[in-house]
Amino acid sequence: MAAPKPSAIKLNLEPTTVHWPETHYVYLEKIGPFQNNAPQAWQDLHKLIPAISEHNKINGYVSLYRMGPSIYRAGVSLDVQPKNLPETLKYEKFPGGNYIRFVLTGPYSGLPEASGRVYETVAQKKIQLRDDFSIENYVNDPCTTPEDQLITEILVPTV
Repeated sequence: MAAPKPSAIKLNLEPTTVHWPETHYVYLEKIGPFQNNAPQAWQDLHKLIPAISEHNKINGYVSLYRMGPSIYRAGVSLDVQPKNLPETLKYEKFPGGNYIRFVLTGPYSGLPEASGRVYETVAQKKIQLRDDFSIENYVNDPCTTPEDQLITEILVPTV
């Protein structure tokens, strides 16, 4: 039997507890398989960024997701409640809370594997979770950051 191939992703699996603050969140939501919906949600959102930023200050790019049912939100965080949004976008004041943080360094194509390994680690360590959205916080800008230096925080809701 062949040994498992080592992972090519750079993922810190030592969880740290963080508090995600209350956030003004503008997003597109897709329901169904992430492998199809996540890329499509981001493509659709990026087309709307000029309209969002015309009247609002974007602080960052963030996805919120739930595993069951599969809900994926591609969105941006803002300083304040948004003004003059395109009709296809939704807004909520996301309450935030306590999360266990894992950090992926490298291309976004590693996120599916990283997320799987994060949830395996959470199960192995018997970390108690609360029923809420998980978060992917895209720390740096993929337009100005080399792909191998992209940083994504994977945040899992904990009690």
